[in-house]
Amino acid sequence: MTKKVLKFLFLFIIAFQANIAQRGNITGKVVDRVSKEPLIGVNVIVIGTDFGAATDIQGYFEIRNIPIGTYQVRASFIGYEPGIRTDVVVNSAMSAMIDFDLLQSAVELDYVVVEADYFDINTTEVISVTSFGYEEIRRSPGGFEDVIRALSILPGISQVSAGRNDLIVRGGAPSENLFIVDGFVVPNINHFGTQGATGGPLSFINLDFVSNTTFSTGGFSSIYGDKLSSVLELSLREGRKDKLGGKATISATQFGLNLEGPISDNQRFFFSARRSYLDFIFDAAGFNFVPEYWDVIAKYNYNFNTTNKLSFLFISAFDRVKFNNNSKEDIEDNSRILGTNQNQYLAGLSYQHLIKDGFYTISLSRNFVDYDSFQKDTLFNPIFTNKSREQENELKFDLVYKLDRTSELNLGASGKYIKFNADVFFPPYTTTFGETLEVNELSSAKKYYKASVYSQYSKMCCNDNIRFNFGLRLDYFNAIEEKIYFSPRFSTAYYLTDLTTLNFAIGIYHQFPSYIWLQANEANKNLKAIRVNQYIVGIDQRLRKDVRAKLEFYYKDYHNYPTSVLRPYIVLANTGAGYTGTNDNFATFGLEQLVSSGIGYSNGIEFSVQKKSSDIPHYALFSLTYNVSKFTGLDEIERYSLYDQRWIVNLVFGYVFDKNWETSFKFRLATGNPYTPFNNDGTQSVEKYNTERFDALHSLDVRVDKRWDFNGWSLITYLDIQNIYNNKYSNNLRWDREKQIAENESSIGILPSIGVSLMF
Repeated sequence: MTKKVLKFLFLFIIAFQANIAQRGNITGKVVDRVSKEPLIGVNVIVIGTDFGAATDIQGYFEIRNIPIGTYQVRASFIGYEPGIRTDVVVNSAMSAMIDFDLLQSAVELDYVVVEADYFDINTTEVISVTSFGYEEIRRSPGGFEDVIRALSILPGISQVSAGRNDLIVRGGAPSENLFIVDGFVVPNINHFGTQGATGGPLSFINLDFVSNTTFSTGGFSSIYGDKLSSVLELSLREGRKDKLGGKATISATQFGLNLEGPISDNQRFFFSARRSYLDFIFDAAGFNFVPEYWDVIAKYNYNFNTTNKLSFLFISAFDRVKFNNNSKEDIEDNSRILGTNQNQYLAGLSYQHLIKDGFYTISLSRNFVDYDSFQKDTLFNPIFTNKSREQENELKFDLVYKLDRTSELNLGASGKYIKFNADVFFPPYTTTFGETLEVNELSSAKKYYKASVYSQYSKMCCNDNIRFNFGLRLDYFNAIEEKIYFSPRFSTAYYLTDLTTLNFAIGIYHQFPSYIWLQANEANKNLKAIRVNQYIVGIDQRLRKDVRAKLEFYYKDYHNYPTSVLRPYIVLANTGAGYTGTNDNFATFGLEQLVSSGIGYSNGIEFSVQKKSSDIPHYALFSLTYNVSKFTGLDEIERYSLYDQRWIVNLVFGYVFDKNWETSFKFRLATGNPYTPFNNDGTQSVEKYNTERFDALHSLDVRVDKRWDFNGWSLITYLDIQNIYNNKYSNNLRWDREKQIAENESSIGILPSIGVSLMF
């Protein structure tokens, strides 16, 4: 036994020494931000070291034999604003891959050193925009390495319930968010998604392949359409180019395997498959509700030459739910749950061609979602069944052209061919407010067409102190009576000093009705596109090169929101979050006559301070939001929105001790959401609709990361403890038919989780 122990210690010491001696590489590409033209001879250095390289004729660079650790990398080029990438983790298993898209300087500067900015400048989005890199999202406490959960710390983002990815942005409904992955629109990037909305428990995008995210919470340009509140863009990297490698991962909810590498000198790929193991745990623990999911992502790139490239992307998710009705309590609990089995995928093909001073992209994509939703009563009689298929086929063209040093033009057009099938069985159902929904059966198959064109002009003027963007968008949908909508938008940034910027945006935004709403009643074809007028003003202050403070005021003026004729107090802006079905009296599906008479507003003020990781090895973000959101239905009574979370406070802090250890925490405090109380007999009263509030919610998440690096392979482990002081706040109210009382459903308490990733 003693010999075995000594042998183990000897091997451990050798491995530990190997860990100290290991080195790795940094690779990437540098291009012009507007034209995407490769930049030759760019100086790329690892800040605080003597390591560096210059880009080749194709814009690529490689910095070799860097000691393992976490660095900041700077790219600089004459005539361009320098760029910095933080949190670049070097290991011996795989080259750290980072790309730069440099912005041409407003004033040509020859042989003058310009201070690099840790915060990206977006030429078309000047307000309410935040960008995060891969490592910033991965290490987010309580985030499960989920991109949407990581974004919940930003100002203006409300959390409806723990364990859900329902983005509530500045008082808007969860159906108002646009997701774009590598240029392709994806209706929902969450497992077990809510039909017609954009939420779900967990994202199915594998973070390992996300190079950068850009999240706009309002005032976005005319490039984006058919959504009202936010735009989340995920940019995926290409597969590694040095060798075939991969990563095996097991985390709190799932396990998976990644593979990636070169096929030839100009071809690369990556592939990933993941599966949840919650069904094994839930089954073993005797849970009555058992979810199971898979997701797959694959990307192929073929670079013909420096001016032409082709890429193919495939993303899919397969979700199943099983009910274990082993006891009377299980049967009662399951009768309240709307189960959903789903299959969905995106398949997209994109061709990009560089031209002089610009580029154009032609893409063809297909989104497919197969919903199988069901709910049964305690006698296993169906309360609701819904088998729907949504198929969107899109052909899109985008052009970006640099007119001169100070101006650029964006043009685009798209056309969609849509097939929607619905097979709904819904026996007469009496809501808790006393109305009877009489859809009975709905079976239909429809073909729709959508089209859009946009233009966006960006310009620096007035001695390069003002940047402005003016855009116009036209959207068409043949399924409704009023088919064409114009959306003009304008934004500007005034640079008071090198450190202070005033921003302003105004615009009109439209969103077409959900397909399921249009099928429920023949009269619903008279619905109009929902409209919101947005007004935003803000100030951006650099406190130092790695610290930024922002203050913004916003006002959103809603018109033409669908409201129910049968239930005139309901505006569909108050639906789409959480687990629907009987919980919201099936309001989310809009299975009744609707009219575009709902109006509302949301206004607020946001303050945030963000520090990026730099030569000072810590990072932080503090955000404070005050918001008021109200809507008025057909009964002309103004009520608080279901998502009116008045005060929201977020604080995130992390510290990088060395190349191996890192820790962080996240604290959140927010006002409780409005809710409607139950009467003594289990009914609810319209006059009390959204008149009471849950108690304030607050929680603290803590995370510790540890890295090991051994001779060409790396191991990353973490311990993530959510809600560490076990505050089980209430966020949902339901009626217990057995006890004949109203019960507050509490969020999950303390939840420790461990993750292990092996990279090779």
